[in-house]
Amino acid sequence: MAKTAPAETPEGLILRIARLIPDPVVIFMALWPLFFLASTALGGYSYEARSPTGGTVTQTIRDMSTREGVLWIFDNMVVQNFLAFGGGVLGIILVIVMAVGVAEHAGLLGALIKRAASGIPGRFLALAVVFLGVMSSLASDAGYLILVPLAGLLYASVGRHPLAGMAAAFAGVSAGFSANLVPGTTSDVIMGVNARAFAEAQGVPFLGSLGQALTPPTMTYWFTAASVFVLAPVGAWVTHRFVEPRLAGLGWERPGDLDIGAFALTAEERRGLRWAGLALAVALLLVWLLARGPLAPFDSPETGQRVVPYLERLVLLIAFVFLAVGAAFGFGAGTFRSVKDVVAGMVKQMNTMGYVIVLAFFAYNALSLFSYSGLGALLTHLGASGLIALGLEKLPVLLLLAFVLLTALVNLVVGGLTSKWLLLGPMFVPMLYTVNPAMTPDVVAAAYRVGDSVTNIITPMMIYAGVILAFMRRYVPGFTLGEMFVMMFPYSVAFLVAWSGLLVLFFAGGIPFGF
Repeated sequence: MAKTAPAETPEGLILRIARLIPDPVVIFMALWPLFFLASTALGGYSYEARSPTGGTVTQTIRDMSTREGVLWIFDNMVVQNFLAFGGGVLGIILVIVMAVGVAEHAGLLGALIKRAASGIPGRFLALAVVFLGVMSSLASDAGYLILVPLAGLLYASVGRHPLAGMAAAFAGVSAGFSANLVPGTTSDVIMGVNARAFAEAQGVPFLGSLGQALTPPTMTYWFTAASVFVLAPVGAWVTHRFVEPRLAGLGWERPGDLDIGAFALTAEERRGLRWAGLALAVALLLVWLLARGPLAPFDSPETGQRVVPYLERLVLLIAFVFLAVGAAFGFGAGTFRSVKDVVAGMVKQMNTMGYVIVLAFFAYNALSLFSYSGLGALLTHLGASGLIALGLEKLPVLLLLAFVLLTALVNLVVGGLTSKWLLLGPMFVPMLYTVNPAMTPDVVAAAYRVGDSVTNIITPMMIYAGVILAFMRRYVPGFTLGEMFVMMFPYSVAFLVAWSGLLVLFFAGGIPFGF
């Protein structure tokens, strides 16, 4: 008798479906010829479209298969469409990544996590762990690789289920990824500079919800900072109300090779933190002097408008602070012996950017073709017309929440903030503004950041899902990926509801999202 194949488990089905989803680079590689063929098929087509700034405008699709179109592709592929896309967004991203890399390579971010986690009262343990997780998004590796196992050990040391602590940390690090009290993080730069490029490509004013000029790295700062104080208590409540009671009947064992001393600050790390504190004070003083001197605000003699040079150069100033503080910690803690070690920190972090550079080449060339050919304007016109026909023009809050849900669903199958933003941003930044001018770039970016984060912890596309599962299995052997997703699901729902509520409060209350 033939043997019957064992039934596929839900966990196996999820993983099998996930493997069928193409890599984002492959998606953009496929989009480029698709856009080229679409421009050829629709070349010369003209239509009347609603202008983002009011009124109507005649748009015509360019046929990119003509001699002029092919010359444009070759002449602009390397410099204009790749390196100079969005005013050189790739270069801006790499600068901030280099600076953060020094702090991470020195061990500063890990030391800060260990310092903050020491001596936390038991009743505030979940609150502190989620808060630290949210803040650790400055350097995701430190959050996943240091805070998550440390949280499990902290919980185990006081007799509480270690998986509850690890779940709280994972929720803060991953589902709360877009919230932070520090302005101008790498994700802020990616979101802001690209949002400006998406807006300017179709004539959308790069102004905030109150009509103020936006600075790309800080365009959603007030919202992301306020989000920290919403997500931390919500995450703690979910841990106490749902996760710990569910884990009460699940036995666990403490691995013999785990030692809380491994997560304690060394004398060298304490000295490094003192040096870092001094360097932070000096760096902030220098930034203040620059903001009061060469980079001080002035009225432009050409336009008469107020110019704020230090805000326009905020990424470089933040990079300088990270570089100074990271280097000071490294030399103080002994992890750096010479300037070569500082350079090594930059190089190490830049080595992780190889994938981003490849993604940027194909994505930015595809998006440039999408915009230049006029296909972007056509898609904006069709999408905006459809949304207006549904009556959503008069329901901006519903429009906003629908975009949050769409982003959250896309996040289940397309991982990575950059790749999703490059897929959704070029369409929805101009489209939603065209439907309702209250949907300014900062509002759309804030909505995206909510949806992009909350489902990170319940998708196998999350690159650290396997790592977190391995940590959890040290306490509960045989713990499955499906069980981990079920455990994390209440965080995802609670964060989605609470964070969306904060988004609506900012939007409906006329509170500026950033500056």
